Amino acid sequence: MAGRSDKTGTASAPSSAAGRRPSAVAAPQAMRATRQRRRKLLGVLISVILVAAAFAGGFFARGNEALMESLGISTGGSREEVNPGMTVHGLTQTSISARIAEVEGILSQLSLDSYDLDTLTAALMRSFVDTTEDPYLRYFSPERYESFVRESTTGAYAGIGVLFGEYQGQAYAVDVFDGSVAQASGVQEGDFVVAVDGDSSQHWSSTEVQNAIGQAEGGSIVITWRRPPALSASGGDEFITTLAVAPSDRVPNVSIQLEDQVGYIQVLQLSSNVASLVKEGIQRLEAEGAEAYVLDLRNCSGGYLTQAVELADLFVKSGIIVSINGKESSSTKNATNSQLTDKPLVLLVNGSTSAAAEVVVAALHDTSRATIIGVRTQGKGSVQVIRELSFGGALRYTAAYYKTPLGLDIEGNGVMPDITVSDAKLQRAVAMETAQSLIPEDRRIKPEEPEPSE
Repeated sequence: MAGRSDKTGTASAPSSAAGRRPSAVAAPQAMRATRQRRRKLLGVLISVILVAAAFAGGFFARGNEALMESLGISTGGSREEVNPGMTVHGLTQTSISARIAEVEGILSQLSLDSYDLDTLTAALMRSFVDTTEDPYLRYFSPERYESFVRESTTGAYAGIGVLFGEYQGQAYAVDVFDGSVAQASGVQEGDFVVAVDGDSSQHWSSTEVQNAIGQAEGGSIVITWRRPPALSASGGDEFITTLAVAPSDRVPNVSIQLEDQVGYIQVLQLSSNVASLVKEGIQRLEAEGAEAYVLDLRNCSGGYLTQAVELADLFVKSGIIVSINGKESSSTKNATNSQLTDKPLVLLVNGSTSAAAEVVVAALHDTSRATIIGVRTQGKGSVQVIRELSFGGALRYTAAYYKTPLGLDIEGNGVMPDITVSDAKLQRAVAMETAQSLIPEDRRIKPEEPEPSE
């Protein structure tokens, strides 16, 4: 029994030792695993430190141009300090002035080439104008602006026999007078001016063409024309004319005539004194017995807004004449109770009645003051402003749009007549007959009856 017990005990001893052996083996393994994890963590930490050091060293090296160049590495970066001239407020991503300043700085400080400032300015301005959507935007060089401001205030110049208007910022022949040198050279209504004396550097406005003709008075002028298939069409054949400019050949800006108690008043342009000229004409026609009026604004390409308001004011007693809507504000021009006559009025218009002239037409139409006869007006209801530039010259740009007294847009729409008469030769006759029919019966002069024959 003891032996069995010993055996049992002896037999049980290995069993107990075997139960303790795994724990003795696991301890060294756990320690090795812990050491491995620590080594890995240390390696990661060292890697992070090395990467951070590399970044720091890179930034230091990039900031040290001398070091970078000694290593043969170019420093051509995009920092503002790299390119001279980048001193204008604003980012080159959003500011044209900042971009030009950067280029100018490089050329002036680093380039071996040179440039003429005035020539470069004119070229840049032309490119600037050509890329905008404002057809009336115009840059005037100092010389051109000086010529521009010499606009006649006494009448529409017709030294070559052409009355000029303006469409989308370009001068064109609104009317070509019978027997004129322009007519003899083949110029027709609707022909656009491309160049004057060979200068086609920019679009010519009607005022510039008139001034150029005025400067050539007594001599000759060379004009290049373009004949499109329609006023609003592009392209067309070009031709050149050399035209003698007649001295002192001026067409009156305002013409008046009395016919069968109807006072006929023709206005070619809304020049700076047109309202006073029309006022004098009405007073004269009143004294001669006018009982109705025809105001002919056909081919009137506009002019001064102030004169348009004063002209309408002669016929409208009260109310809004025009609303002007700008970029940040709007305003209205109202009648000033300066009505000169309330007698029946007929307006003659056509497709070349435009701009400020359309303001007059719309005011008299919306207030039911006049009967409109002819065809739809051009639809140029925008306001151009000229601002002088500090370095000389000036900039003309669209600053506002006109609205009629009833709040309708003139731009792109024009004014529709009450009575449409497309035949230009019949328009005046229809207008005179209509005006005469509006004279009250008790104010009409009856024709004298012939004496009975014996």
